[in-house]
Amino acid sequence: MKQICLHPLPLRIWHWLNALIVIVLIATGLYMRLRGVASLNPHDPVLLWHKLAGIAMMVATAFWLIYTISSEDLRRRLKIKKSDLKGAYPQARYYLFSMFKGEENPFQASAAEKYNPLQKMAYGAVMFVFIPVLTFTGLPFMDIPLLRDYFLSAKLVGPLGALHVLFAYLFVLYLIFHLYMATLGETFFSHTQAMIVGYEEQGRGVKEEEAGPA
Repeated sequence: MKQICLHPLPLRIWHWLNALIVIVLIATGLYMRLRGVASLNPHDPVLLWHKLAGIAMMVATAFWLIYTISSEDLRRRLKIKKSDLKGAYPQARYYLFSMFKGEENPFQASAAEKYNPLQKMAYGAVMFVFIPVLTFTGLPFMDIPLLRDYFLSAKLVGPLGALHVLFAYLFVLYLIFHLYMATLGETFFSHTQAMIVGYEEQGRGVKEEEAGPA
């Protein structure tokens, strides 16, 4: 078996820091939903932690975006090509049916092609749709006077808050799927180990389901 480099060090650091940020956001967000945001003290430390984690997420996403733009190799790996559109159906069929029959993954990771078509679409949706929407809809609650006054006067706080919660739930569903797919490597921890050391062994039937952003 040979080893291929899947995750450069900057992305591995970003991934695990981002995972910690997401855990804090989910934990504090769930606490606020169960307690009821309106009933919480404005100075409740959970609210502060949620806001700080949100700011950290924005910083982490900005780093990822800058790194993606500056890295020609990473941009090439994330770009959706015509072959990806054609390969989306076979990849979906593999996930839904063929995988459970022991058939080989139609996609094999390589140094030149890191993500399969569905990975590219999923990661693109998370990084360019989900996180921007969560960021924008969270702005009315960040205690920025000018923005808060604008959203209040435009009566947008309620709708934006509902949209924020909706996308948060969708993000949690994606995360559950992400964690499941991360177990489908050559061994149970192959993809997780690769996200720690950067390399993964490329052997018979290696599945590249989950080796990207969290």
